Amino acid sequence: MSLYLIILIISLAGPLALSFEKNLKLYKRWKYLLPAILLTMFIFVTWDIIFTYMECWFFNSRYNSGIYIYKLPLEEYLFFIAIPYACAFSFYAVQFHFPKFKLNEKWTKILTFLIVIVSLIISLLHLELTYTFVNFLVLPIILLLSYYFTRRVVQYYLAIYPILLIPFFIINGILTGTGIEQAVFHYNPQAILGIHILSIPVEDLFYNFSLLLSPLALTYIFEIKAKKIKNI
Repeated sequence: MSLYLIILIISLAGPLALSFEKNLKLYKRWKYLLPAILLTMFIFVTWDIIFTYMECWFFNSRYNSGIYIYKLPLEEYLFFIAIPYACAFSFYAVQFHFPKFKLNEKWTKILTFLIVIVSLIISLLHLELTYTFVNFLVLPIILLLSYYFTRRVVQYYLAIYPILLIPFFIINGILTGTGIEQAVFHYNPQAILGIHILSIPVEDLFYNFSLLLSPLALTYIFEIKAKKIKNI
């Protein structure tokens, strides 16, 4: 079994088992959450494939199964299911146990505006760095759409995201080479700023922000739509 797959299994095992916890009952949300994750997966896997062909990053065959689909190892596809699900579990667990742990509307608006402006500035200042440019261009699009359609989700997400960074630094740290002999995947230095936290490119913090927010916003939209249909 590859190291990459082991990391994904460990990341998913706890959240999946606790999804049946009698109070949270996350499994009842699966009919909304799973389609949201799959839709997000389609978008980000497409991005991943394009950037792999553009040689923005490379996968280390030492740590994966060796099964590749469009230059992506099998584990990379599973990453876009396991990690969003595990983080969605954490998000809903915090929201359930601490329902007041969110930003008010004023600070949600201010912080959203600041993130959008800063992201766009960084993106436009680094047109030559493919990953940096696209990453900081995609983030404000996802955040603005989420703010417009699912403001309640954004209120919680902006407050909870720092908590989600704890497992991010552990998992992404290992994948990018922290604590192991070689990285599970490498970044082309010509595609990124070159600023790292441990072994993690700073861009990944914002990529992760977009990746995790997307299924949460979509899940909320699917839930609201289902309730409206039910009430007709």
